Amino acid sequence: MKRILVTGASGFVGRALVAHLAGSGYAVRAASRKPLPKGEGVESVPSPDLAGKQDWTTLLRGVDAVVHAAAIAHTGGIDEARYDSVNHLAVLALAQAAQGRVERLVFLSSIRAQSGASAARVLTEADAPEPLDAYGRSKLAAEEGLRRMGARAVILRPVLVVGSQPSGNLATMLRLARLNLPLRLDGLAARRSIVARDDLCRAVVHALQGRAEIGETYIVAHPDPISIGEMFAALRQGLGRRPGGVSVPGPLLRGLMALPVLRAQRDNLLGDLVVSPAKLMATGFTPMVAPHAAMLQMATNGVRS
Repeated sequence: MKRILVTGASGFVGRALVAHLAGSGYAVRAASRKPLPKGEGVESVPSPDLAGKQDWTTLLRGVDAVVHAAAIAHTGGIDEARYDSVNHLAVLALAQAAQGRVERLVFLSSIRAQSGASAARVLTEADAPEPLDAYGRSKLAAEEGLRRMGARAVILRPVLVVGSQPSGNLATMLRLARLNLPLRLDGLAARRSIVARDDLCRAVVHALQGRAEIGETYIVAHPDPISIGEMFAALRQGLGRRPGGVSVPGPLLRGLMALPVLRAQRDNLLGDLVVSPAKLMATGFTPMVAPHAAMLQMATNGVRS
């Protein structure tokens, strides 16, 4: 049985990944700041401080591969130096410690290493990266550092990850969908590529099994985009709410997005961000959860407290 070290094991992706790997027959060493519930095949261990000096020796002992999911999430109020320390330098420290010890490292980067919140064209891995914020720049710096050191790494760039108990913008959308108001957001026609959290976990296993090449970068997404309005409608459906009779018109929404309090979310809500996962799919990986189904599933499982 192969043993996998998973960092960020208590996070939104990490906790699902630990369960998925254990259910797939792997022994999991789950490193996190918060202790995890005991589970069969799961060894919960404390994570080093990614913003400080790290010693990975003990965590890597007896491990066959590493999945690095730990990161500071894309959020406000964090300076660039901290993003760089945790999302870039700590990745390279782990990779350096893992050299010669493990078969491969799967690094969970982000589509934000490649683009801002919107893009005028369908993105592929061949497009030159143009991150527009500190989070994206830190993720790209980690990717580039892994390549420079010749790490035995597979880099995954997931788009917006959809799953139960979300946080951030998805949690806000879910709370809005729960309101007992007959709302429709048809005016939000911007298309977004998303990926179900279960599919991201499957993509990680795919990479661990050697079907994604070391040294390569892969976008992880479902091939079919979904509009913001369709996402909201699916949440309403999953919550058992009526579709709604009041449609908020596009011009009004665009006007609201010009207000200072909402301006930061303008590109998230009004701009397209569509990608092509063809490169990963060419290795034999097929996303199983369609965007509409992913939103329905999220609606039935609530918001993380």
